[in-house]
Amino acid sequence: MVTYATNELIPSSQFAKKFGSYLSQIQSNVVGKLAILKNNKIEAVVISKDEYEKLTEALKKVESEEFLNSIESGLDDVKTGRTQPIAKLWDELDG
Repeated sequence: MVTYATNELIPSSQFAKKFGSYLSQIQSNVVGKLAILKNNKIEAVVISKDEYEKLTEALKKVESEEFLNSIESGLDDVKTGRTQPIAKLWDELDG
């Protein structure tokens, strides 16, 4: 779970009034993130463009690794005979 410092929790009304100031804080790394509160619940988080790009690239890497692992697992199943012909699988779905 992500934790937030007190200076990272901003009511939405205050965020709207002082948007430029909060944007400057993010851009200059005074804060790493700002959690926007509505009715005392976090509704959004603002991060820098650079941080967003890092997170996006990290997610792509994780997804690619998971995809490759899935392919490798499937190839292992084929090599060891743990697969069934597609026709049999279709028959099982119909039955």
